[in-house]
Amino acid sequence: PPVVYFDYIIIGGGTAGCPLAATLSQNATVLVLERGGSPYGDSNITNVGNFGSTISDTSPHSASQIFISEDGVYNTRARVLGGGSAINAGFYSRAEPEFARDAGWDEDLVRRSYDWVESKVAFEPPVRQWQSAVRDGLVEIGVLPYNGFTYDHVQGTKIGGTIFDDQGRRHTAADLLGYANHRTIKVYLHATVSRILFTRRAGRRWANPRAYGVVFEDALGIKKRAFLRPHPQNEVILTAGALGSPQLMMLSGIGPALHLKSHGIHLVLDQPNVGQGMADNPMNLLYVPSPVPVEISLIQVVGIPPGQNTYISGKPSSLTAETMAKAIDTVHAYANTSLKGGVILEKVKGPLSSGDLKLRSRSPRDNPSVTFNYFKDPQDLRGCVEGMRSIVNMINSPSFARLRYANLPVQALVDLMLNLPVNLRPRHVSSSISLEQFCIDTVMTIWHYHGGCQVGKVVDRDYRVVGVDGLRVIDGSTFLKSPGTNPQATVMMLGRYMGMRILQGRPPVNLRRLRGRFPASWRRRWHSHIP
Repeated sequence: PPVVYFDYIIIGGGTAGCPLAATLSQNATVLVLERGGSPYGDSNITNVGNFGSTISDTSPHSASQIFISEDGVYNTRARVLGGGSAINAGFYSRAEPEFARDAGWDEDLVRRSYDWVESKVAFEPPVRQWQSAVRDGLVEIGVLPYNGFTYDHVQGTKIGGTIFDDQGRRHTAADLLGYANHRTIKVYLHATVSRILFTRRAGRRWANPRAYGVVFEDALGIKKRAFLRPHPQNEVILTAGALGSPQLMMLSGIGPALHLKSHGIHLVLDQPNVGQGMADNPMNLLYVPSPVPVEISLIQVVGIPPGQNTYISGKPSSLTAETMAKAIDTVHAYANTSLKGGVILEKVKGPLSSGDLKLRSRSPRDNPSVTFNYFKDPQDLRGCVEGMRSIVNMINSPSFARLRYANLPVQALVDLMLNLPVNLRPRHVSSSISLEQFCIDTVMTIWHYHGGCQVGKVVDRDYRVVGVDGLRVIDGSTFLKSPGTNPQATVMMLGRYMGMRILQGRPPVNLRRLRGRFPASWRRRWHSHIP
């Protein structure tokens, strides 16, 4: 229908949006507007062996929308129900306990929210050849203790969870919609929100602007509107991710005044912190060719070295002959049609370096301009160097002896990475002998970017947008740093957690009242529309 009314309008059916919507639907009417399609029935998404195909798909309606940061690093954002959980490497691990304490979260509700998520989408992975070598190599170089399998964030080496089941099928945040009350929830796919609508009460000149609805387009480009039913607890909630949420805030008139003016956007609220604090955990890796075939798997084992500012992991992989043609002759000699092996990677914690996000256009379908300023803070660079040294030690450990070519030195692997087109950054002669320069020249993303609507700057601790009524942001854009070794578990947990918090004290939904159409008079109760 061209106009609909709900208690909550959730923009983005992603990693946070799906559990949030499922929870709110237990006691309210909920509309989810997802700009992408369904993950179900797409083998590129659901099959563990097709992970690379999903990430590299550049077609206009693919589940992953490629973007390149101003730093010259390839990246991607999700465009599918389930969000990042539908296109990522599947690793599942909870945040460190201090992350929840710093956020002011109720620890018991956090634990119960994690449990709720894990009963649907988290599994213990089988640990086979390559993953066993990663595990044993980490232990051999002193990343202790060995903690076995656990979802918890613990120092040492551990086997983490995965959202792939024992058949290699992916389970995304969209699966959490199975918890929803299907009488009170609607999910619209291919629904692209162009702006949030705001109003001010007549006669209250200095009252905060209040969100009361959204404008969106369906798959055919037909413009439609969705409105909140008038009730003080009803809200529009942004869960569009670290790029989508600050972008849509700006498109709706909330952001730095001069920047919005330059795009001809009507100012609702001058909020200079929208789009600030954009950070992406830098990842660097070495590719290790193997003389023996290795299993298909993604990240399962992680090492958290004591006293280091980095996490270490690995996964099997392959390079095509076309890609290898750009590599050094030493390694190229081992390649026929493809080179089997895997990668060992490190991710810098935090990070401390950050940048910003700006609009390129007024279209919500266009990627914004994003700068992450990788390694701007020297501590991040030191963390990368520490991690790369640990990777070198792992490759030289007894655990990898059978999985690597004995006459292929680590220096050749370093040179290989410098010759692969992993990003658009320039290469320096010194990067083959300096780990600092190697980190800078070959930095990649691990897709854990965050910020843009940070807590304490754009939203308060209840994730309400400061200076605006009826609007929250609940996703990774609110994070000051990336939680744990992988944020997806915490983002899903946050959706459930905040859904429970929001519902506290809300009267039960009247299903009888929902049978008819919502009266048009509800919209007229908003007195002063802000364009």
